Amino acid sequence: MSEGEFDPSGDQTVSNELVGVLPVEYTAFHSQHHRAYLCYAHLQLGNREDADDVVDDVFTFLLKVWPQALRESSLHGFAWSVLREHVERRLVLLRRSPAMVETAWYAALRRSGKQPFERHGARLALYAAIAELPERDYDIALLAFLGGYSEDKVAQMMGISTAAVRSKIRGARRALSRKFGLDWAAGEEKDQ
Repeated sequence: MSEGEFDPSGDQTVSNELVGVLPVEYTAFHSQHHRAYLCYAHLQLGNREDADDVVDDVFTFLLKVWPQALRESSLHGFAWSVLREHVERRLVLLRRSPAMVETAWYAALRRSGKQPFERHGARLALYAAIAELPERDYDIALLAFLGGYSEDKVAQMMGISTAAVRSKIRGARRALSRKFGLDWAAGEEKDQ
């Protein structure tokens, strides 16, 4: 998958009227992360409207606390935790569990409807297995495998090191391979 392949809405930039009013760093942060945040929220919430609302709420909150956010040890880690918290709160309000499995499967069906049904069933099983990963591994797998984001981009978004992301991806691949009874050889991740 290429970066941002699961893209529910395309680019969203700060409106021209606000560019001169908002802090430059905030505008840059918004431009760099809006699409990925929307991808994550859409996969979790299952529909674009809820995802749009949550991501708008996240960036509004970040703008309100921007000076404080800049003082955090990791701006990106702080913002990622705000996104996760807002998504989780919305799921509670909607009385739903994360919709990633269904959302990703439906998107895959739309993209490749002519594939044999067995392949679609295998994808559904893979998405369900990803959903069972521990929280941080799940977020990384969701962004890398379903969102198509590079290890560097995932690391930047989450405020962690690229080495940590690479390690988590290897661990997720091993866990998924074991679950499906597949052989996994170290180094295969470079071929993907």
